[in-house]
Order: sequence, then C-alpha cells, then structure tokens
Amino acid sequence: MLPLPAPFRGWAVVVPAALLTGCSAGSGAERARPPAEFPTASAVPSGSPTTAGPALSSSPRNPWGSFSGVDVVSDDLNVPWGLAFLPDGTALVSERESGRVLALRPGKQPERIARLPVDALGEGGLLGIAVAPSYARDRFVYAYYTGDHDNRIVRLRAGAEPAVLVDGIAKNSFHNGGRIAFGPDGMLYAGTGDAGDRTRAQDRASLNGKILRMRPDGSVPPDNPFPGSLVWSLGHRNVQGLAWDAQGRLYATEFGQDRFDEVNLIRKGGNYGWPEVEGVGGQRRYVDPVLTWQPAEASPSGATFAGGDLFVATLRGERLWQVRLGTGGDSPSARSLLAGKYGRLRHVATGPDGALWLLTSNRDGRGHPRQRDDEVLRIPVP
Repeated sequence: MLPLPAPFRGWAVVVPAALLTGCSAGSGAERARPPAEFPTASAVPSGSPTTAGPALSSSPRNPWGSFSGVDVVSDDLNVPWGLAFLPDGTALVSERESGRVLALRPGKQPERIARLPVDALGEGGLLGIAVAPSYARDRFVYAYYTGDHDNRIVRLRAGAEPAVLVDGIAKNSFHNGGRIAFGPDGMLYAGTGDAGDRTRAQDRASLNGKILRMRPDGSVPPDNPFPGSLVWSLGHRNVQGLAWDAQGRLYATEFGQDRFDEVNLIRKGGNYGWPEVEGVGGQRRYVDPVLTWQPAEASPSGATFAGGDLFVATLRGERLWQVRLGTGGDSPSARSLLAGKYGRLRHVATGPDGALWLLTSNRDGRGHPRQRDDEVLRIPVP
C-alpha cells in the first residue's frame, strides 16, 4: 500500500486483516501511476419528457438548461455503489463487491483507504457511504454494508475498528436498500429494503422497508415520530435514493415491483403503502408518490438536487432523469438524459464543485460491461 496523503493517513488499517478473509479482491485494482488529465466524452444528449406518473407534465414551465459534456473521473472500478465527499473535495467511492472504500482525487489514481468484510451475494455488499458534517473535527466516515448475518451501519475512523451503530437490518440477495446520507438537521438517514419479506414494510418493530433517522452515534433522536424507534417513515419496498431540496424537504426514490417506480416526498411518520399500494393508491392512510415511472424507464437508485431540480440515476432505464417538481400548482415535469449512453447508473451526487457525479453499474451482474467499466463520471451543471 502506498503512503496516503495527510487526510487519509492511518485509514489503510480500518478493518483487521482477519476480518477480510473471503472478501473478493475486485478487478479494479489500485494503480500507482497517476492518470492523464480527465478525458472528455461527447455532449450529453437530452431526451423528451415522458408521462410517467401522477400529473406529470410533458412540457416544462421554463426552458431546460443544456449540458456541455461528460468527464471520466475514474474507470475500471468494481461495481461502485456509494459516493460522498470530504471537505477538501476528495471523493470517496464504495465498491459493492470488493468491500473497498476508494479515495478519488484529480490527477491521482484511486487509493484504497478502507475495506469491509462484505457478503456480496446478489445485491448485497458495501453499499452507501456518508461523510459526517463534523469530519474536519472527528474524521468520521459512515458505511452501510451487508455482512454474514445482516445489513448494518458502521462508523469508521483512522486507526480504529469499525464501530457498529445499527445492526439487525435483515438481509437478502435483493432489496437490501443501502443509501445513507446526512440531512440538513445533522442527522444520519438510511434507506432500507424489505429484504424479500413484504410484511416487514408495515411492521414498525422491523428496521426493514423503512427510512431510518439517527444521531451520528446511532442513537434515537428524541423528535423521531415513534418513541425509542429509528423509524422515520415506513411502507417502503426498497429505498436507494435520498435527497434534500433547498427548503430542507427530503425526497426518496423507491423501486416498485412490476408497475410503478416512485419519487416520494418524505413526511415524518408517513406510511408509503407497500405492500398494500404500489404507485398512487388514493387512500388517505397512505402517502402517494409525487412522481412515478414504469420500471423499464427507471428502476431508480441514487438521487440529488442541483440547480433546483432533482436528478435520479436509474438502472434498468439506463438514464439520468432531470425532474422539475413544480411549484405554485405546476405539475412535475421531467426529461431523460444520457439514455443508453453509459448503461446502468447506480448513483448521482452533487459535488462540492457544483457538478453532478455519476456511478455506472454495468458489472453488477445485470448489465453489459463495456471497456473500462465501471466508471465515475462528472457533468457540469449549467
């Protein structure tokens, strides 16, 4: 292992070597030689808005901005899943199958700073990653991963073993959820899946099929809706996208079964209906989505806000959706970007530079890998 720059010194020994037995090494190896300048790909194509859910308008109220191009930040990665940024702009990327956390910096090759003992069967493995708002002071990084017996959320710090904050989130070869992110309130949020047992989504005693909210130490905030419980909202099938708008409202993306994928505006204590409802149910006891797609157009994973719009990375749909949610009674509108150009897209995040950063997921067993997959892409926002 090469010496790491100052922000990462000590990170290479996060997990004792004995815990790494059985982890796959991954084929996107860390390389010692720095790359050339980021190559620039062709311009981003823009698609037509599609009627995909409740009151989805086919013509936006304002002209859409045009994107100038795509930079390849890094390539030859092993199923990248999560993305977060350190205060100095360094990107941290989690690899699902290998269990590695990689540091990406301009002009440098990926550097492994941690590795977790993952069970990468099916959709499991090292999933979401988040950087504490207090990182400059405490150097805490958070991860959600699938282990031998469950899904769990851990806190990492240089020179220390991972501290388990939440465990007992049921695992399966599918529907593990996995996205984690800090909200504007300083709390850590986690999207979980039903892990193949749909009854868990309506069971408040279960951590599955939920959005969880916790303090940075994993404890229950006193203002959570259900006393003593991490559950913030329930009735979810598989949440893999969490994003806050400029007003501090939380939106989540959710995989449907066969009919509708969803974007939901998350309310404290809200019940989003799964498995009783998929898409719009029109029942007062359940919260309806603000937007739906057919799964072939979406299978939505990561999400972020940039320039006032919501961007959603999709897997089966192989595109990036730009969503204008509508204000003052306007209907939501959307347009398709990058359709089919880079394959499956697992996550999109807004970097400290204001650009969109994307992770492809063509080596996840369901895609068609291309030369140099998987990639981290960067798109300037107009």
